[in-house]
Amino acid sequence: MFSIDVETDGRAVMVGRLDASQAATAQQALDRTQGDVTVDCSALEYLSSAGLGVLLKTQKRLMAAKGGLRLVGVNRALQEIFTYSGFDKIFQIVPAA
Repeated sequence: MFSIDVETDGRAVMVGRLDASQAATAQQALDRTQGDVTVDCSALEYLSSAGLGVLLKTQKRLMAAKGGLRLVGVNRALQEIFTYSGFDKIFQIVPAA
């Protein structure tokens, strides 16, 4: 199960598992964002390589328009995925408290 709620203030909240079966849904939602976007990952349980691709594509698009993607509430398991993939160098990541 996965859901994404994009709010008008540039914040997106992801809940559940972002894998290949949900990547298109996430991409469509994030394609509507502009500027500096904060993605709340505090309820994101899993992120596959397809999910990483969604985030990377969004980051590239936002950076081309002088914006960017910030990931907040990142749990330890997700942090390890970002570190092992090298994506911790691409995104601004704020770990969960």
